[in-house]
Amino acid sequence: MKNFTTTFILFFFLATAVIAQNNDSFYATMSGETALKFKQLYPNDIQILATKSNESAVYLTEEVSHKIHESVQIHGPGYIFRPSKEKALQALNRVQNRNSFLEYTITETDLVNECLDLVNNQNIEDDILELQAYGTRHHETSQGEQSVYDLKAKWDAMIAQSGRTDIHTRIYNHQNTPMPSVILTIDGANTPDEYVIIGGHLDSTSFWDINDAPGADDNASGISSLNEMIRVLIAKEFVPNRTIEVMAYAAEEIGLVGSEEIASEYASNGINVGAYVQFDMTGYNGSNEDVWISTDWYNSSALNNFLVDLMDHYNGTGNHAFTYNFTECGYGCSDHASWANNGYEAAFPFEAKFSESNPKIHTDEDIYSFFDTPEHSAKFTKLGLQFLIEAAKPQTMSVNDFSENAIAVFVNENILNYRLNNLTTNVSDISIYNIGGQSVFTEKASSQSGSVNLTALDNGFYIVKFNFTNGRTLSKKFILN
Repeated sequence: MKNFTTTFILFFFLATAVIAQNNDSFYATMSGETALKFKQLYPNDIQILATKSNESAVYLTEEVSHKIHESVQIHGPGYIFRPSKEKALQALNRVQNRNSFLEYTITETDLVNECLDLVNNQNIEDDILELQAYGTRHHETSQGEQSVYDLKAKWDAMIAQSGRTDIHTRIYNHQNTPMPSVILTIDGANTPDEYVIIGGHLDSTSFWDINDAPGADDNASGISSLNEMIRVLIAKEFVPNRTIEVMAYAAEEIGLVGSEEIASEYASNGINVGAYVQFDMTGYNGSNEDVWISTDWYNSSALNNFLVDLMDHYNGTGNHAFTYNFTECGYGCSDHASWANNGYEAAFPFEAKFSESNPKIHTDEDIYSFFDTPEHSAKFTKLGLQFLIEAAKPQTMSVNDFSENAIAVFVNENILNYRLNNLTTNVSDISIYNIGGQSVFTEKASSQSGSVNLTALDNGFYIVKFNFTNGRTLSKKFILN
């Protein structure tokens, strides 16, 4: 009897103290208060591995993760997925903030206002309805995966129509979800190793049936706002000084899985991201003010202040006027937290005060007819355009066409011939730029006359720039045909 009792107690202890190591359990981090609450409610379904500064690393079942998600009264899944115990524990030690290269200046008023005038509300409505029509974009469904490839195709079509070679897209396959993410990149003309990034999640979910999760506001609205930003920048032939990336993430709804993998990789590779802004739910106008800036610790005060300065400057009056205020969310509210967790400056402008946001999300009733207008989402498109243009800055290629007496160039059979006249300084190198201002070719030079082989370049307009040892430059336009 004693042996039986001992065996039973030991079995009970093991069964209750350790969650079965199976595919339905995973590691995560969440607020310490949430971890304690659900440990009391479901003692067999969650382990608290460690707690630091009111943040806990946990091991929990998928079932209790759904309970946590359903209990979130504001926004977000309520936890952040971690791929291993080591990563969960490591996440409790916050990464030191990286120094941003951005100065947060406002210098491009005319260009920004021209872009704001191009924003088309009907495009946003059409895109929301198109994404809603999948029925679900849950990360485990074929529709979710298809929506990624269809979005890439949409972006690729815009790029192809523009003829731009400095804009491209790529699929990002993940380790912890079958759904990929998609990234659009506009190469920076002068400082391509400096990045300005915006994004939003493409997946959707429903508490009741993952196959009936239209996700019109959460987050077809945010993706549609991003789509219109891309369209306007391409239509305006905007060439950024810094590299711009637009990201549509997989699996935000199960703990920021897609964005965390990408942000972690960027951090590991030392990618220099100046700022990240998240667009997650832009459609429902549930509060008196239009744009609500979240102020949790995931959000950079400097970046938040810049967004406010942009709205004060561009949206205080006139045709593009809208209002703003501040609100607090909760733990891991959206994908910006992934970038903040990796030390980057991040911000999250939201559709309403969090307690007054769309009550239909994560249900089969998150459909466009509930808010029935693209006007609110268009305001976030405008804010995003303001941010991208002022943060990345336009490339302004200074082409002086000095004089025919100073520079003589001509092209014959894909060979650029040049002669520099009456100059007392030496040439250090010669650079070729396309008409968008992107450097496509550079070679060393020492003579004031010579030739450059251009057979690797396509036909079109170009600029040749001569850099001299004394720091002076001279430039000249030419046509390659």
